[in-house]
Amino acid sequence: MESLYLLIPVSVLLVFVIGAIFWWSLKSGQLEDLEGPAYRILMDDDKTPVGAHEKPQSAKRVSVDADQST
Repeated sequence: MESLYLLIPVSVLLVFVIGAIFWWSLKSGQLEDLEGPAYRILMDDDKTPVGAHEKPQSAKRVSVDADQST
């Protein structure tokens, strides 16, 4: 019975905290556009630019043999 004296105020406080967080999210616009990000992912342009698949000249490997250095 004595635990109820602690649990009831804690639960009421928790309800007010959750309500305040929900109210803040509504006022700050967190729940305004729920479908927009999903459509942006689906309609993303996946085309690569021309030449983007080629390595730049500085990225090519150069093989060096020990016999060629003399």
